[in-house]
Amino acid sequence: MLHVLYLVHDVSDPAVRRRIIMLKAGGAQVTLAGFRRSASPIAEVEGLHPIDLGATRDGRFAQRLAAVTKAAVSIGSKLGSMPRPDLIIARNLEMLALARRARSAFQATVPIVYECLDIHRLMLRDDFLGKVMRGAERYLARDVKLLVTSSPAFIANYFKPFGQIAAPVELLENKYFEPAAVSPNDRTAAEPVTPPWRIGWFGALRCRRSLELLAEFSRRLEGRFEIILRGRPALSEFPDFHGFVESEPWLSFGGPYRNPEDMAMIYREVHFSWAIDFFEQGLNSEWLLPNRLYEGCRFGAVPISMGHTETGRFLDQHGIGVLLPQATPEALEAALGELDEHRFGKLRARVLARNPRTWSHDRGDCRALVEKLRGLTVAPGSYAAEALA
Repeated sequence: MLHVLYLVHDVSDPAVRRRIIMLKAGGAQVTLAGFRRSASPIAEVEGLHPIDLGATRDGRFAQRLAAVTKAAVSIGSKLGSMPRPDLIIARNLEMLALARRARSAFQATVPIVYECLDIHRLMLRDDFLGKVMRGAERYLARDVKLLVTSSPAFIANYFKPFGQIAAPVELLENKYFEPAAVSPNDRTAAEPVTPPWRIGWFGALRCRRSLELLAEFSRRLEGRFEIILRGRPALSEFPDFHGFVESEPWLSFGGPYRNPEDMAMIYREVHFSWAIDFFEQGLNSEWLLPNRLYEGCRFGAVPISMGHTETGRFLDQHGIGVLLPQATPEALEAALGELDEHRFGKLRARVLARNPRTWSHDRGDCRALVEKLRGLTVAPGSYAAEALA
């Protein structure tokens, strides 16, 4: 059984749990180690007891750098009791630095996989700091065996033009994990398609502009549209998230949820899925293909996106969704203000007509992923370095 050491920036991140589920479903044994954003250590994640590397704070770059430096000194003793892994997966740049330290502690040649699912704005600056950050990434990734990323736009707009990684690339989209086989007829339960229309914004809630835009839109439509928020709000990005939501008549926050266990329930409560993010506008936010895109479509929620983004291009290729020309309440009202049951039925039917595999990973995908990772350990020469394409 392939033994993977998974080094992560936040052990409580739901995306970390999803990746662990995929690895285990594919037949891998996983040891989890990483930082946390909570005051106390996390006791359990998907049956694993994480090795705690300390606490970090969201949005505090200097504090995170200090935590990584401290962890680099102690990681050998932290991992000392575990058997040598077959492979190390480093999620994000800070963990790539620790992966190399961990490999030294094992005193063996352990392949490293670099998992990069977001391009931080610091990496894209034209100044000295940006050049230093990109140089650090190139240095730390100089001998990684595989780069795992989630959007072709990350490759086209960052990894390829900047020449960051020489390793082969595995495009692993942020699809929903399907615990069981899907029948072609099992697309979504029948739901009422009458107002009030509900827009769901689920997942990592970090975009203040989206929150304010949706709030104003719901006020303009005077309750014909309700906005349902669920997930983990990045409170560092909102002056008073909970107070703001409570003050808005047609906004509500339903708290966190479990993925994949709660996905069918939460998406079947809404008509539309908000697949827009202005958190790093013009950069990462325009290049990503977010989890909520796949999750919402899997359960029949009609996605809303910006036409000029990678998400918008993806939806346009599939002939589905509502694409906005501008990020304004007026543009959203022009697109949806006259919505009726007939038009919504057509929008939803287009989503449901797509093959569920467009939106979901199954156990076969998980096994294929683990087999690719296994190939890095048993036949390292079989994955020769190649130019990004």
